Amino acid sequence: MPRDAIDGTDRKILRHLQEDGRLTNVELADRIALSPSPCLRRVKNLESEGVIRGYRAIVDRKKAGLGLTVFVSLRATHQNREEMLSLSAALAAMPEVVACHMVSGQADFLLEVAMPDLEAYEHWITERLITLNMVEDVRSNFAIRTVKDQAPLPV
Repeated sequence: MPRDAIDGTDRKILRHLQEDGRLTNVELADRIALSPSPCLRRVKNLESEGVIRGYRAIVDRKKAGLGLTVFVSLRATHQNREEMLSLSAALAAMPEVVACHMVSGQADFLLEVAMPDLEAYEHWITERLITLNMVEDVRSNFAIRTVKDQAPLPV
């Protein structure tokens, strides 16, 4: 679904569902001044087109025992297609990696990693990450404080 195909009503739906994904269809329809039937059709269309990829709970990391957030930049040993795909798959399979982006610049990947503490991070780095033969260089930046977290997309 191209960005132009999303109209103002769809944008309202997306804004409200990003704020509260547990809204009932009736509540959502009321908030966007639409009757429930067309509202549900629009939501189903946004889901089937992949604009809405899913629904989930937002978990407080500290209360879940994951008080350390680390941003890790890493370079691949070789920048060829096969190695980049293999490294992408390996990183995506690590549950500690909560976000992973292939980037341009000095690093090839930028990871957001959630860990209980520094000891767990050290273990993960030494026993998991640097054991991947596709990893050449790892740089860690530790989050001191979160200023903005999991904000809704500006649709």
